[in-house]
Amino acid sequence: MEKTRILIVEDDMIIAANISLQLSNLGYEVTGIETKGEEAVHHALETKPDIILMDIQLKGNSNGIDTAHAIRKYMDIPLIYLTANEDDATFQKAKATHPFAFISKPFTNLNLERTIALVEDKLKEKRPIVSVENTFVDSQDDRIFIRHQNKLVKVMLEDILYVEAERNYCKITTTTQTYLIVSPLNKLCEKVDPKRFVRVHRSYVVNFAKLDSVAESYVDVKGKLIPIGKQYKDDLHRLLNKV
Repeated sequence: MEKTRILIVEDDMIIAANISLQLSNLGYEVTGIETKGEEAVHHALETKPDIILMDIQLKGNSNGIDTAHAIRKYMDIPLIYLTANEDDATFQKAKATHPFAFISKPFTNLNLERTIALVEDKLKEKRPIVSVENTFVDSQDDRIFIRHQNKLVKVMLEDILYVEAERNYCKITTTTQTYLIVSPLNKLCEKVDPKRFVRVHRSYVVNFAKLDSVAESYVDVKGKLIPIGKQYKDDLHRLLNKV
């Protein structure tokens, strides 16, 4: 089984290092430690962790609540707040970001372990069960075929809005429905026209014809804000300049 990937956002490096060590000992993968909100947003959008541990009282221009709001504009990543401030006003502001849990400082290793385990259980309940038959088969100039329950399902390329990587799966969102298939995103990219579908992020491919707008850090596809990864920005702008 793949490890649950966790981002730690904490400006006290001693606390952050202790959390990181404990999580690693428990078998989790720590994607990194960020001490400022701005860097945390960038890290979350680039690496797409499964869970974020977020200190509410971050130093700098953005506190943990501001940072959570910024991340949620693009991705719905489960959030656990770490806080030493238990006043009701702060709680209500944090609650508006829909966190999965709160952990009060100072906390014990057991408290951290049990809270993350409970969040993991909630995530498992939300994850769809995918049949191994739900696989990408082949493509033609204007369509792809997905094998499902011993039959081929045709999906027209012009109907696809974007494709999102979900670990070993791909979630294909069309104008009418969503397909979850067993296929890495790279394999799917090899089968479609790169002039029609452009990689804008390690986890996203978008239908270029469906772009409603392009901002500095994201593209808008029918109301879905999709982050632009740094390494894909130049290729996207080259295509835009040709239009």
